Amino acid sequence: MRVAVMDTVFRPRFNALKVLAILATVLLWCGWAGGARAEVFLEQPLCHAVTATPAQPDTAPPFFSCEGQPVGYQHGSLWLRADLDQLAVNPDDLALLVHNSRFDRLEVAFTYEDGRIIRQAVGSGDFGTHWRTGAQVAFEAPVRDAPLKAVTMRFDRLASAHLLRMRLMSRGEASLQSTALSISVAAALTLLLMGAVFNTFLAATLRRQFPVWQAAWATSVLVWGMIWSQLNLFIVPGMAGAVSAQASTALSCLAITCAAFSAVTAIDPANLPRILRRITLAVAAGVGVLGIPLTLMRSGPINAMANTLGLMVLAVLAGVALCLGWAWRRGSPEARSFAGAWSLPMVTLGVVQFADTDAMLWGGGAQLLVLFAAAWQTLWLAAAASQTHARLRIEHDRARTAEARAHELARRDPLTGLHNRRGFTEAVAPMLKLAHAATSPIALLLLDVDLFKRINDNYGHDTGDGVLQTIAQRLSRWEGDMCQVARLGGEEFALMIAGMEGFALARFAESVRLGIAACDHGPAIEGSKVTVSIGVAKAPFQSDFRQLYRLADEALYTAKRQGRDRVVFHGQEDRETASLQTTQQASQTV
Repeated sequence: MRVAVMDTVFRPRFNALKVLAILATVLLWCGWAGGARAEVFLEQPLCHAVTATPAQPDTAPPFFSCEGQPVGYQHGSLWLRADLDQLAVNPDDLALLVHNSRFDRLEVAFTYEDGRIIRQAVGSGDFGTHWRTGAQVAFEAPVRDAPLKAVTMRFDRLASAHLLRMRLMSRGEASLQSTALSISVAAALTLLLMGAVFNTFLAATLRRQFPVWQAAWATSVLVWGMIWSQLNLFIVPGMAGAVSAQASTALSCLAITCAAFSAVTAIDPANLPRILRRITLAVAAGVGVLGIPLTLMRSGPINAMANTLGLMVLAVLAGVALCLGWAWRRGSPEARSFAGAWSLPMVTLGVVQFADTDAMLWGGGAQLLVLFAAAWQTLWLAAAASQTHARLRIEHDRARTAEARAHELARRDPLTGLHNRRGFTEAVAPMLKLAHAATSPIALLLLDVDLFKRINDNYGHDTGDGVLQTIAQRLSRWEGDMCQVARLGGEEFALMIAGMEGFALARFAESVRLGIAACDHGPAIEGSKVTVSIGVAKAPFQSDFRQLYRLADEALYTAKRQGRDRVVFHGQEDRETASLQTTQQASQTV
């Protein structure tokens, strides 16, 4: 199984809104990119030799073997030789591209027919001007009159010869491919950056588990892409070589874990069997754990562990596919969204695992396919998460609206629609605060329907309810920012009015009494007039609602005692008020 763990093994996470169209586009692009260039891959086995690491750069092995596979090179030097007379290349215009792997030092010797040998070398942490986009190191053969005969490579402490990829081509072709690959990588990283920023913002806004994993996945893929492509060497050139390869391995495993957790945690646990959910998450976590020793390893059974990691990645994908399929059948909208994001990655993974992609995409091969897959999937997941977020916001807004409606209903009288005692107390609290600050005068009017028991006894309780509703409709005309109206219980109503005092307040209270007396209650009570008695209390300094209510209730009791259908102010402090009431009583006597 081909699992390129060392340099950038990353299993694809490709989204597909229109899977077939995108796949066709990618395949056509890969076919064009693969067939448009002239290059030769140096396939294993090459003639090779294994020695201890030489102290002198011009030291050569005593002999090369052109059969079998090299062994025992991880703690020494691996020599590989390519004789150009056996390859379809132009020896007068030649460039060697080595795809980055884990080694301490790489020396390339160009041997010419006249016996001259020209060496070029890079070391881990210092690629100089030899590095190229896409985890590649380029060596151009100097042009001489003598034709080039052979190319010899010496890798010191190479981690795995199995993961080496080496290509020979013309200098112009190498430059063209490097430019095309740079443009492609930049485009993919731009998409990844957009997705990472959006997902991070979404995670902070949504405050749920799955967008956090999604943001972590997008960020790890973005960093992985920068390190694999070697664009990080613009900033940190000392990361060239083994350090970048190791970091790529760690980030690829971390990204796989985060992607799986993002997909599974997005699904409501009620839509998944607990055992399936746990197994999938456990295997995904195992990929991240296995990535730790693979990141640190420079020798040992790296290929075997890479194959094990590949199987675990396939198991993660299978587990995620089962989770999404199961939840889809249970009607989960999240599963429908994420199924589109995970369908094409599995197809891409199959292509990468079982088809030779090394000749595709200007040397980017499987890694560039994965990078574009990750970029596209990041945007898909961002769109899916946005839909989920929008749906949750709608549900949240509906719940808040329902809660506010229930809260309001709990503070309203069901018969009249006015505030009940609880709602009235809450509504007048701000008005009392203004009164305490001495910025606005405030007064409480208590109204009690006169002889209401007689109405119920003579005409029935339904008629009595109708009378209360008519009075409530009349009182609601005054309800607003400066006046709050309530039915406190039975036949008792209340108004809290702000901004009035003295004669204006007395006139207002009198207009309320006259307005209710003028209400038409229809033939139900045979044309009888329904009146109210009103007690008025102005808010003294630092009084609360209970104190104000007690004062207004005392005034109301006085109005009842004096004959009903009248307005009485508590204390009768205001001369204009007292004069108005005297005139009112005289008119009633007449």
